[in-house]
Amino acid sequence: MSKPKIDTDERQSPLGAIIADMIAADGPMPVDRYMALALGHERHGYYMGRDPFGRAGDFITAPEVSQMFGELIGIWCAAGWQMMDAPAEWNLVELGPGRGTLLADLVRACSVMPGLREGMKVHLVEMSPALKTMQAETLKRAGIDATWHDRLEDVPDGQSLIIANEFFDALPVSQLQKQAGQWHERVVGQTADGKLTFGLASDPVAPALVPSWTAGAADGDVAEFSPARDAVAREIGRRICKDMGAALIIDYGHIRSAVGDTLQAIRKHQFADVLARPGDADITSHVDFEALTDAVTADGAKAYGPVMQGDFLIKMGLKEREEMLRARADARQRIRLSKGAQRLVSGNQMGQLFKVLAVTHPDMPKPAPFNVEPA
Repeated sequence: MSKPKIDTDERQSPLGAIIADMIAADGPMPVDRYMALALGHERHGYYMGRDPFGRAGDFITAPEVSQMFGELIGIWCAAGWQMMDAPAEWNLVELGPGRGTLLADLVRACSVMPGLREGMKVHLVEMSPALKTMQAETLKRAGIDATWHDRLEDVPDGQSLIIANEFFDALPVSQLQKQAGQWHERVVGQTADGKLTFGLASDPVAPALVPSWTAGAADGDVAEFSPARDAVAREIGRRICKDMGAALIIDYGHIRSAVGDTLQAIRKHQFADVLARPGDADITSHVDFEALTDAVTADGAKAYGPVMQGDFLIKMGLKEREEMLRARADARQRIRLSKGAQRLVSGNQMGQLFKVLAVTHPDMPKPAPFNVEPA
């Protein structure tokens, strides 16, 4: 993926002033607490009152790149519904639905399966009031009724297909850093002139709390882990095992757990200082798919992958779908279709950075396209 430019605007944001006051009163805060405030503060959090997507926003997600992305996820859901023995009533759950674009494309595609739409109950997990409003408008235009929830735990039990596209990367992460042979929690404090800065807690972390995969790390190395991600993944796995179902998780990250600082901020399609103007930039980190897999399978669910997004979409029929759309498109639309497909699967764009993990009930067969041997 081509790298954004650097945004160097360091004017203090309203939330930056609030966080500075909190640190002055209570001392430095852990990185996960800072990230949670920057994204979810009830008044000034990044996601709470804006549309962050598209050219006028700060970043573009796959559903906004091309309708084909959501349509192929819809085909996957249709196959998943059949793998659940085509239940008369079932839940379609999306975590972090963005503008609702993915869901609208998904439902349009999977509704070609006879009997699927009639018993489908749509549940969206979303914390942002602004995004809930946009999602409702998108789904109204698509003729889709939905129910919103703040947490996955609030979604009713039942046979479910769960979709999470670029959801886990925005959940808060904790960081440790090794110093003089010991691990210390990384925190956010202030400099003498009041600027936010990274530092380390004075007391080392108990060895039992340090991830085992950090063995061999050198002084200065950073280890990231996310109890918030693990908790959601475990809930997905619990639901799948309890009521029968499947999940598809798509995000950017690394396949194996490893040391490294991946915390980043994006503002107006440019990289920004993570600590500059909190609340005005999207803050994310790379998803550790090994840790995510361990969490989602803790109750017995089966996981397949992760595989590269490009490989997944091609095996799901991206090229064939593009040809179908090109056949009834004008010249400008054909160019847009080709550029969108290339962006989704190209190794130097989204195709390799983004990974796809499928999760199923242990009694369900291996899902497509994980049941297809590589060419």
